[in-house]
Amino acid sequence: MSLGKRGEPWFDDGNIILVTDEDKTAFRLHRGVLGRHSEVFEDMFCIPQPVSHGTDIYDGCQVVCVYDLPSEFSTLITALYDGATFHNRNFDDFLNLVSILRLSTKYFIAHLRIQAIRFLAETWSYTLHGHDAMVARALTSPVANNTTYPYVHPLHILNLAREVNIQIVVPSALYFLSLYPLIDLLRADHPKLQSNHPSTPSSVLDSADIKDYTLMFQHRMNITLDFVRRFFDKRPALCKCPTTTICIRGFSKLSSRLSRSWVLRTGPLHFMVQAIQVLREEPIVCQQCRVDFERDVNTLREAIWKDLPTVVGLAGWDQLEAVDLSS
Repeated sequence: MSLGKRGEPWFDDGNIILVTDEDKTAFRLHRGVLGRHSEVFEDMFCIPQPVSHGTDIYDGCQVVCVYDLPSEFSTLITALYDGATFHNRNFDDFLNLVSILRLSTKYFIAHLRIQAIRFLAETWSYTLHGHDAMVARALTSPVANNTTYPYVHPLHILNLAREVNIQIVVPSALYFLSLYPLIDLLRADHPKLQSNHPSTPSSVLDSADIKDYTLMFQHRMNITLDFVRRFFDKRPALCKCPTTTICIRGFSKLSSRLSRSWVLRTGPLHFMVQAIQVLREEPIVCQQCRVDFERDVNTLREAIWKDLPTVVGLAGWDQLEAVDLSS
């Protein structure tokens, strides 16, 4: 019997052979190892194989057909034997994560699924600290293969999350997705959406997600406009401010400057950080006003982040974490 191409890993002492339906690639593995990690695999080995295989035995090993991409299956099996290693250096690293997350979900391999979700959530974070770290890295990381960090479009993150039924990264993905005009998303012509690799998540904005995109887009606009108006235009000088007139003029100057440049790819949460940095670097208000401004802005950022999942009708961050990241 011909098994097609030999895939990696292939163990000469293996006692079961799994063959991909697509591109006929065979993997000789150990039934006990697979069954230990996945009841799906264990049950699969007990199911009679299709007659089209001619025989279900090769070199003394049972042959079982799997309906996965050979590259994805190879990545999953390697992770099972050697442990999963994740990186975020380029788009290929993302595809490696996609393979493990997609198939660990399919085969109910909980520890690999949680590892993949945790790594994905390091970039598409569920904490404000993680969000800030992601933006800071995006502003300083080098270009890889003509794409900027994080080297993957938020639409791919959103569609992957929908595909494998995780929600912990959805608010962050939608937040960054809302920085793109809807017409650009519908055209799907952004360079980060042009991958032809078969493992790439869909580059199409699903009609069911247009509502969530719109809600987040409007929320982001409201956050920025409210911040500029309430924290600058209508911000009264403190009673204990020793230079009231100067500080009022300083906040007005900062408001005008930021109003001309607020449309940034990093989003309003980072825009608020930039406002704090400007006041630290330029003494246009007194120290007391600056300290109180920083305190109020940081309080506002925490409140905005806490409520982000509810903008699109999701549960709070704690509940999302409990569902997606509980072992």
